[in-house]
Amino acid sequence: DEREMPATARKTGKRSVSKAKKVVRKVLVRTKIGKKAPHNESATVGRSASYKRSGKWAVKAKNKGKFPVVKAPVKKPEPTPKAPRFYAAEDTPKPFTRRNVAKPAKLRESITPGTVLILLAGRFRGKRVVFLKQTSSGLLVVTGPYKINGVPIRRVNQAFVIATTTKVDIAGVDVAKFDDKYFAKAAVKKTKNADGFFVSEEKKEELSPARKADQKAVDSKVLAAVKKQEFLKPYLNSRFSLTKGQAPHAMAF
Repeated sequence: DEREMPATARKTGKRSVSKAKKVVRKVLVRTKIGKKAPHNESATVGRSASYKRSGKWAVKAKNKGKFPVVKAPVKKPEPTPKAPRFYAAEDTPKPFTRRNVAKPAKLRESITPGTVLILLAGRFRGKRVVFLKQTSSGLLVVTGPYKINGVPIRRVNQAFVIATTTKVDIAGVDVAKFDDKYFAKAAVKKTKNADGFFVSEEKKEELSPARKADQKAVDSKVLAAVKKQEFLKPYLNSRFSLTKGQAPHAMAF
């Protein structure tokens, strides 16, 4: 017997779509959702309107009805290089021009006016000195005092000093005049003898009376402060040194 096909069976070759999807499609078509709106072309603008929009009329009004004319800069004739009178046998290298500017070093937090420093380089290495001020170039102005350890008022680099915890009260010391110009030396030309080959020996400059007076004025007040602290004078007079097995970075001064 022939069996009847159920009503819900799918027909071959066609894809079934639910009624809900068909309703949604009809709504989308009616409301035109999802379709891009056509581009509205801008209305044509006349010459007078476009001229007014450009603002050229305002430029003309400022220049008496004419457009400003910018003249081209006149080029100066380049000077013709002169030929050298002689040529070097070998190529001489030109020094590289550096544009970087040296900035003064920032003063360390452990160094304050009156701090006792230990010099690590120079003529007075190993001596203990009293810090007075820092100049604009970043160097430190120190003094011995001269009567205790023979160190005069001079400038030192803070990279070659060790700051200690010992301090001297220098509140009444006037150090305003001690700047870089104060320590500048006058340029002296070297003279040759009759033979023209050997350079004559230079004479040592003697310390001016003004420098000696400044040294006494500063040291008098520093010495008065040093005498108030016990064992400070022999401490400044002694020379710093290390023995085998001692590490300065692991020591507290």
